[in-house]
Amino acid sequence: MSNTHGEQLSTGTVAHGGGAEANFPPFDGATFPSQLLWLAITFGFFYFLMAKVVLPRIGGILEDRRDRIAGDMAEASRLKQETDAAIASYEQALADARRHAGKLASDARDKAKSESEVARNKAEEELTAKLSMAEERIEKIKRESMDQVGEIAADTTGELVKALIGGRTPAKAVVSKAVDAALK
Repeated sequence: MSNTHGEQLSTGTVAHGGGAEANFPPFDGATFPSQLLWLAITFGFFYFLMAKVVLPRIGGILEDRRDRIAGDMAEASRLKQETDAAIASYEQALADARRHAGKLASDARDKAKSESEVARNKAEEELTAKLSMAEERIEKIKRESMDQVGEIAADTTGELVKALIGGRTPAKAVVSKAVDAALK
């Protein structure tokens, strides 16, 4: 476990006895010049490595990303313009369709109105023809009735005269002439 000469024990610790203790090398003044030399060499190596290898790669990556972003922005702008053009085209087509639908509706309304007018005129003509025929029939019946009224009046007058004068029937021509003169 422990020995008298400062050897390392099995536990990994150094014995406190005999021997001089050494300073921690970074804090030892005798090693400063070599430490500064190695610091300068290491700094120069890492500076060279960073300047010639790492930074150009990072710069290239950044440039690639910048170019990709610019390309994506240009593509987005182009797609936006295409979308705006498609929307404008759609709105124009929609306006044209509405205008066309309005024209079709107007044409259909005008056609229905003209067909209705034609049908109404035809119905009026038919009614006028029927009314004319009915008036002619009424006029004919009226004339026939008036002719018959004259005969009936002549017969009735003849019978009345016969009853008034007693038994004798007056001449039919004379009674008809008298009734016609009275009716006019």
